[in-house]
Amino acid sequence: MREAGYARRRLAGQAFFAWTALCALLACSILFVILGYIAWQGAGALDFSFLTRLPKPVGEKGGGIANAIVGSAKVVGLAALLGLPLGAAGGLFLGEHPRSRLSFWVRYAADAINGIPSILIGLIVYTLLVLPMKRFSALAGSAALAVIMTPIVLRNTEEFIRLVPDSLREAGLALGIPRWKVTLFIVLPAASKGILTGCLLAISRAAGETAPLLFTAFGNRYWDNGWFEPIATLPMAVYTYAVSPYEDWHRQAWAAALILILFVLALNAASRLWLRPATSGGN
Repeated sequence: MREAGYARRRLAGQAFFAWTALCALLACSILFVILGYIAWQGAGALDFSFLTRLPKPVGEKGGGIANAIVGSAKVVGLAALLGLPLGAAGGLFLGEHPRSRLSFWVRYAADAINGIPSILIGLIVYTLLVLPMKRFSALAGSAALAVIMTPIVLRNTEEFIRLVPDSLREAGLALGIPRWKVTLFIVLPAASKGILTGCLLAISRAAGETAPLLFTAFGNRYWDNGWFEPIATLPMAVYTYAVSPYEDWHRQAWAAALILILFVLALNAASRLWLRPATSGGN
């Protein structure tokens, strides 16, 4: 009887493992099909001139997306400077004071913002920045992306700060080190890899957003003239080219989408490698 029960449980475990493996394989296959199709469509229009030239006038073939690549780097870079320190500082506070009343409301606000559709964030920034300034701008686009980044980094930082063992905090306090020094010089370095990984994931999430930039950065077919003017970005270039009636622009949309996906995949791969446990070749 015991052997029969063990055999049934073993068979049930193998069947469940096979079912979960099949689901994982199906999910991964869908992802690889999408990535492969984008690569197949975009590789034909992807060359060095496409990466270094400005867009051609409407109706002319050729051109490139150099302004969109530089614009995305500027907008996402400024958004990272605005959003990542704020999110990391907030997450550090939540991780060290998880049960305070302020922590509850900060956590609630972060979750609420994280659940807001990105197009609504763009509309809010449009109301708060674009309308008073009476112009679309790179600054407004960066502000919208910073709002998207902040709650992601905040919640990620909180989780990694809470994973730091209390024994490290207690050891520092037992040596007479002030609490704020324990937090900054012991707890924060211990969680730094996880925090940086969350920052990379937040950047990759914001880099692919299009809807907020429709209301803020707007787009530009030339080089931008500073932070207070409309600016081209890769997501906007993909959107503009994809909805156009020109076949050549459709090919460029696929190529721009391929560049954007490669950038996001590179950030995700970097975050996984960064978080991977270190292996030593010693004893």
